[in-house]
Amino acid sequence: MWQDFADGDIIRVGDAYYYSASTMHYSPGAPILRSYNLVDWEYAGHSVPRLDFDSSAYDLTGGRAYVKGIWASTLNYRPSNSTYYWMGCTEFNRTYVYTASAVDGAWTKRARINNCYYDAGLLIDDNDTMYVAYGNGTISVAQLTPDGLGQVRAQQVFQTPSSVGTLEGARFYKRGGYYYIWLTRPANGQYVLRSSSPFGPYEMRQVLLNMPGPIPGGGVPHQGGMVQTPTGAWYYMAFVDAYPGGRMPALAPITWSADGWPSVQTVNGAWGTTYPRPNIQTTKTVKSMIGPDTFTSPTLDHRWEWNHNPDTSRFSTGNGLRLQTATVTGDLYNARNTLTHRIQGPSSTATIELDHSAMANGDRSGLAMLRDQSAWIGLKRDNNTTRLVMTNGLSMNSSWQTTSTGTEAASAPVTGTRIWLRASADIRPGTGRQARFSYSTDGTTFTPLGPAFTLNNAWQFFMGYRFAIFNHATQSLGGAVTVRRFDLTTP
Repeated sequence: MWQDFADGDIIRVGDAYYYSASTMHYSPGAPILRSYNLVDWEYAGHSVPRLDFDSSAYDLTGGRAYVKGIWASTLNYRPSNSTYYWMGCTEFNRTYVYTASAVDGAWTKRARINNCYYDAGLLIDDNDTMYVAYGNGTISVAQLTPDGLGQVRAQQVFQTPSSVGTLEGARFYKRGGYYYIWLTRPANGQYVLRSSSPFGPYEMRQVLLNMPGPIPGGGVPHQGGMVQTPTGAWYYMAFVDAYPGGRMPALAPITWSADGWPSVQTVNGAWGTTYPRPNIQTTKTVKSMIGPDTFTSPTLDHRWEWNHNPDTSRFSTGNGLRLQTATVTGDLYNARNTLTHRIQGPSSTATIELDHSAMANGDRSGLAMLRDQSAWIGLKRDNNTTRLVMTNGLSMNSSWQTTSTGTEAASAPVTGTRIWLRASADIRPGTGRQARFSYSTDGTTFTPLGPAFTLNNAWQFFMGYRFAIFNHATQSLGGAVTVRRFDLTTP
């Protein structure tokens, strides 16, 4: 699944499989994907409707929350009350619990637990007791209150040997009378702990280390979780570091030894680039994760996530996506209501049809390649004149503070009130990957603008590049643009 969905948790409920992922500062957070065959997936919902974490930084008003927010979290389903639970620790000091009766329904924040279940894995035991495994190096298990919204007890159950290094990314399972804590050694290994009690003692085994992955130039598959099909087969959904695009989910079959230890089925000693399709009989299909969106629904599709929480009073959908300016700033990284979409790998193209008739003087609107080093193509409205520009060199430092708001690299005159903007991105892992920008006045013939933009493939920002639609003011609020159509296509 060549889109950026890291730190995954995967479960099966009936005939549906659900996959939950990290989103850091993007809102809504914790996206949920759905599949009926473990191969084809669709966007199904978000567990965190808004990053409501006691800080205005998530609104881009009282600061910024880049690389904070939704880190490795956990998703599970409790049959006894027909409820989905999501849990995640934010900023290393508290854990939030959200629940819903359906993944694509309304999610509600139910509790704040004053303990950080770092990289949590939620287990609902045979007797309906809820446990969470968590930690970095020191692995602990917490037993939750009967409603799953508080803690009864917590204790350390394992200390990672110094010879292994760090283990984290916990997932918690029960199989055949044993409890298993599935752990990653970032970013090149996977280990598993086993005990006959949720509180240990646990025995450790190595599952994989430095195993070649399925993406050329990418990293070792690791972290993620396991899931069992109705016929009893097990699969492991890990992720592969593949920057500049991000971290891509990869699926492999799991086999169990006679004495109850899991191992990954390999192909010539590596994680297979292909495997036989899972033997899952279904007639259900899923919606494509790429293609067009004309914004005719009164709500945004789950494929979209904002850069930080949006100002909901300043956008609307139904008759296109109308973006009123929500921030007066010269810094795209400070601009609210920037709407992002994951890039489809190994390469893909995003095109927007933009009605700019209501732009105001000082406004900036366009299509960006958004990450800690960014570039964009778009419109500048100044002195009652609109120009088309390509701007590059936007950058942040390692503290995620802006170090450059960019430099105009090329421009062209604009006629009319509608323009098509395009960004094409090569996100195969490695250095020197590029994005190119172009524009059209008729939606058919596109003209390149500006130099190719070289994508940053460092991992420290965690999230990969995204396509981003923006509209912000530099003088005063009041202007607007309408996106009539977005399309994401592959070669």
